Parts: sequence; structure tokens; C-alpha cells
Amino acid sequence: MRILVLVSDAFGGHGGIAKFNRDFLGALCAYPGVTEVVAVTRRQPLALEPLPPKLTYVTAGITGKFSYFLMVLRHLVSQGRYDLICCGHLHLLPLAYLAKWKTGAPLAVLIYGLDAWQPPRNGLAGRIAAKVDAVISISELTTRRFLGWAGVAEAKVFLLPNAVEQQLYGVGEKNPELLRRYGLTGKTVLLTLTRLWATDNYKGIDEVLELLPALAERIPEIAYLVVGEGDDRPRLEAKARSLGIGDRVVFAGFIPESEKAEHFRLADAYVMPGWGEGFGFVYLEAMACGIPALGSKLDGSREALRDGELGILVDPHDRDDLWRGVLEVLKRPRGVIPPGLSYFSLESFNRRCHDILRQIMEKKG
Repeated sequence: MRILVLVSDAFGGHGGIAKFNRDFLGALCAYPGVTEVVAVTRRQPLALEPLPPKLTYVTAGITGKFSYFLMVLRHLVSQGRYDLICCGHLHLLPLAYLAKWKTGAPLAVLIYGLDAWQPPRNGLAGRIAAKVDAVISISELTTRRFLGWAGVAEAKVFLLPNAVEQQLYGVGEKNPELLRRYGLTGKTVLLTLTRLWATDNYKGIDEVLELLPALAERIPEIAYLVVGEGDDRPRLEAKARSLGIGDRVVFAGFIPESEKAEHFRLADAYVMPGWGEGFGFVYLEAMACGIPALGSKLDGSREALRDGELGILVDPHDRDDLWRGVLEVLKRPRGVIPPGLSYFSLESFNRRCHDILRQIMEKKG
């Protein structure tokens, strides 16, 4: 069995979607009967991680849209038959549908968050969405939003939430060197780790900044560490200064994957009370480091926190509820990994993924 996968990024990428795609490709390679998985990636901003056996990872198409099209076409024409086509982003659906037409293989599309909550600007991709054989969704919220416009039968949709490898994280003390670097020694630290793009201003950072002056009166040693980079950082830094809390907010910038666990362990609570998250892999990472987490009632973080079983949920648009939630999450013990986090183990991810593949291939037969 050979599988062709079109992805925006995976190995050599960063962020929750790239991590999901890496795990997905690993699960495909481990599926019984698979001889090769060919993945053609659109981006590779970082160095490649070790690749799983049976994966052919094609990076020659990252220089532009036309080169990407040529790479996909080359593998369709010259590399033999495929038994399944997987599309890692709605914007890639026209090309993935061409692969379906050329091979006769079933087509599964992966959907994550805002990318699937409304029809894509590419009208062709939106029309093709109704023609796919299967949809693999990261969350129930994304499923509902997608079904609201796509015209896909609900029976074609499968749920596959993120996975977290707990052995890569773990409980630990705050790193003294990092505390000194950021001026956080002796502080009670709130943490948000995310991209700081203006298009992603739904993460809840503004709401935490606006709450911080009142929190400082209640907790004089409070500080807020924001880890991540993007074009919205200057605005957020200016906002912190205008609120008179510039000395309490530290913008750490981009950090490599190898430093993430140490940064999570600087926190007394992880807070990201947004309203546009498809799932939120960072909540799993924080909890895998034993850091209590606060998310939102309004987006996919509700599912990452298992409807409040694993963390605190708030309405980010309700200041009183956010105040309550932050104080509550800071009371929770640091250094405790919720037992229920095992629901998101990599073993569970692989088992769910293999069950989905089995059902897709049975329908093909």
C-alpha cells in the first residue's frame, strides 16, 4: 500500500499543525501493509527531524507554488500507483483532487481550525471539499464549523485529536539561568507560548494584558512571559507599556523546539484564553510539564482540556470570568501531570489513526 500526502509543513516545520502532521505521517508509515508514504511539503523553515521508516519526504517543491505543483505532478506521473491520497490543507485540495483523478485512489482531507471554519477564498477548493471521500478533523468544534458550509456527509468525518509524547516533557524545577535571563526570579509567572501574528490575534494575549494591572494589585510579584514571534509583537509590546505593565511583561521571541519544555517549566500557570483555536497543542505540552492550564469555553481548547477535566475554562470576553479563572489556575499545584492526559498519548493517536485508515480503505473496497 502506497500513500501520497500533500502537506503545508511537517518535518522541519514549527507549531501545532506541523507537529500534528509529523505524528500523522508517522502513523501512516506504521499502518500494517504500508510499503511507502510519499509526502510533498510546501514549507520547511527549520532543519529536518529524523524521518520515520517508509517515509519519502519531498522538499524540492518549497521554492514556490509552481515548483510544488511540478513535484506533485512528477510523483503522480513517474512514481507508480497510490492507494490513498491525503491532503493536509484545504488550499491544496485542487491539486489533491487531481491526484485522486489520476490514481483513482480515495481522497482524505485534514482540517484543523480557522482554515476550515468557513469556505476558503479559493472557490475551487471549496467546491472540491464536497467531493472528498473522508475528512479527518482535529476537533469536534472544527467538524461542526466545517459541516456548516462544506456539504459533506457527517458519516465521512473522523475525529483525530492531537497527541503529546509525555517523555519529551516532564515535571521539573524552574531553570535558574532562564529566570535570570528574563528577570523572573521570585516571580509568579503566567505564560503564553504561541505565534504572534496579527492574523492570530484571537489567542487571548490582549485580554491577559488588560487584566494584569488588577492582578498586580492582588499578586504584587505577578509577571507575564510571552514566548513566540510575529508581526503583532510590536503592537502587544506597546500595549503593555500603555497599560503601565511593561516591566511585568517579557516577550521572549522565538525559541527552538529543544527549549520549549524548559520554558513551560518557568510558569506557574499556562494561560491562553482565546476564541479561535482549533484545538491547541500547547495546552497538552504545558500539562505534560506539570503546569496548570487555562483555556477557553469558546474554541477548541475546550476539547484539549477535556471540557474542564484537565484544566480551567473561561469565557475570554467576560472579564470577571477570566479574573476568576486566572486566580483559580494559580491556586492549582505546579508539578502535577493530570492523569487524564493519557487520552492524548501518541499510542492512542496511532490507534485512532489506524482505525480511520481501515474504515477509509474498507469503503474503497
